[in-house]
Amino acid sequence: MTTFDPQMLISGQYHDMLVAGLKMSLQYLFYGFWIALPLGLVIALCRLSPYKPLRAFGTGYVEVVRSIPLLAQMLFWYFGVPEMLPQGVKEALYEGPVESICAVVALGVYTAAYMAEDIRSGIRAVPSVQMEAARSLGLSYMRAMRLVILPQAFRLTVPPLISQTLNLWKGTSIATVIGAAEMMYQAGQVESQSFRSFEAFAFVSVAYLGVSLIITGIANWFQHRWPVRTM
Repeated sequence: MTTFDPQMLISGQYHDMLVAGLKMSLQYLFYGFWIALPLGLVIALCRLSPYKPLRAFGTGYVEVVRSIPLLAQMLFWYFGVPEMLPQGVKEALYEGPVESICAVVALGVYTAAYMAEDIRSGIRAVPSVQMEAARSLGLSYMRAMRLVILPQAFRLTVPPLISQTLNLWKGTSIATVIGAAEMMYQAGQVESQSFRSFEAFAFVSVAYLGVSLIITGIANWFQHRWPVRTM
């Protein structure tokens, strides 16, 4: 009967592989978040726009993206999208880390649809008198939204945005299906080479849990540091 061997997680080749996978997953989280948040804000504003074409675009984006599983979107961005690009762009893409690029874009685009709805709900939760007061002071609609409404809306949406960030973090594991060398992929490689599946996936489980707890802790600190003040 084999016993748990912590040494392979502390040092050596397998340790290096798992740590490299963890670093890659954290990069996917970072870049995916900074795609998802601005894009989600744009989509949310489109959903609230007085112009019908923008509302239709925002609604269509949210409904389409949320209706397709992340796994399918990951495969689409990796196998489908490059084939639709001009030959020169396609060749340049395949010369670089195409798996990582496609994984980050898929994660960002997917998460943006959910963040958009959270941001839209936050904006709608801000009392309408706030906009009326800002406009009465001479601010344009966009300046009122940027200076008055959005700061309040983002404070209201911190909990759901953190929830989406946690989903984004866990979703990085899906990138293994396109061969991206993130944490799940590296754990699979360690397991196939060493036949020590328990150690490899114990590392992965602890890493996912640890980063999730850090994200939740940051959210709690933010809420205590800048509490929401109801009007």
